[in-house]
Amino acid sequence: MKKILALTFATALIASGCSSNNGGNTNNAAGGGTADAGNAAGTNTAAETNKPGEKVTIKVFQFKVEISNALAQMAEEYEKETGVKVEVETHGGGEDYSALLKAELAAGEEPEIITSSGWSGFDPYVDRAVDLSNEPWAKDLVEASRAQITRDGKLLGMPMNLEAYGITYNKDLFAKAGITELPQTLDELEADCKKLKDAGITPFALTNEWWSLGIHTLNIANATQADPAAFIDAVKAGTKTYKGDQHTKDWIRLVDIMFANGQKAALTTDYNTQVAEFAAGKYAMIQHGNWIQGMVDEVNPDLNLGMMPVPTADGKPEVFTGVPSNWVVNNKSAHPDEAKAFLNWMATSETGKKFVATDFKFIPSITSIPADPAAIGKIGADFAAFSEAHPDQVKGWQWDRFPDGVTQQFGAAMQDYMGKRIKADELLDRLDKSVADIVKK
Repeated sequence: MKKILALTFATALIASGCSSNNGGNTNNAAGGGTADAGNAAGTNTAAETNKPGEKVTIKVFQFKVEISNALAQMAEEYEKETGVKVEVETHGGGEDYSALLKAELAAGEEPEIITSSGWSGFDPYVDRAVDLSNEPWAKDLVEASRAQITRDGKLLGMPMNLEAYGITYNKDLFAKAGITELPQTLDELEADCKKLKDAGITPFALTNEWWSLGIHTLNIANATQADPAAFIDAVKAGTKTYKGDQHTKDWIRLVDIMFANGQKAALTTDYNTQVAEFAAGKYAMIQHGNWIQGMVDEVNPDLNLGMMPVPTADGKPEVFTGVPSNWVVNNKSAHPDEAKAFLNWMATSETGKKFVATDFKFIPSITSIPADPAAIGKIGADFAAFSEAHPDQVKGWQWDRFPDGVTQQFGAAMQDYMGKRIKADELLDRLDKSVADIVKK
């Protein structure tokens, strides 16, 4: 439990530092027009929409594929306890959740609960968000999780959980290859890849998913800047470019090492296949974090895993942490009050808290939900130990500082680079063009 508490503390500490850099981000400040369930124009209350004796159904539209089965089970438990039916619709993995959600809303469908990232990624949904500032769990939030979903002093979503990633690795395969110390530098990582190959082991499990490449991989270049928020704002303003940034050029070497040492079928490997084959012991490393623990456990709960920090040119390897998503109550839906009640039950009832901590395998963002060390597993435990020992080497998640559409373009450019259809300079040009094209709109 000490390690889990250290993890939560380190996450809060680092995220707080990231939040302070966002004060001048005007893109994220464009949050006027927020409304809660009681004052939003056109919002219906439960009394107005429910006929006597009518059974209420609320819909959850979310993207966390790792919890889809457990979330459906939790919905069943909630219906047993309250009589309110919860329909869960999940779109993630290889799907473009943001595009599908926008299509859902454009079609006139208004789920009671949607999931959204924070910062700029939340901007399209601000006018739909119910103010949750006074809900019973709000006072217990890990403080650093608030800023990314707060507008004009109002808490407009429930942070789902805390997550972290570096490179998850198979300790037994490392031992088989004679690797006794984790690589600190890119030279050492490259040398260890050779040792793994010499032992007949494919070093990296790669995927073609745009979000993995355009979000998590590219975040390494952004998050390790001296001031990530300032750098991203400058790229959006056109005063700095990826192509002109030496730090980003150095990052390409990490990408080259990963791409050169992955499986041959990387361009046709989706997320589920990538994780399943890694869990089956086919590869030594995968660039994902503690969110894959549950999927791995379904294949092989005894797999000897750990999370290692991402090696760097200067020998100070780093890990990355943040809030992956937020539960947002839709004030344009038929039953926002019932949706709030569902989130309150999730956060405060013993059944709900058990699902969050144990079945979802979450590191809770709400301090009144005790973390379950056994559920979090070996990946999270290694992150906890590293973050406690090296808090200055824990970096934040920066992709949501870009407007919607940019990371999808990033991912497409990375796919072309993985497929050797473009060279490094062309990749950097594409990254810059991705930002310029979307910002102009």
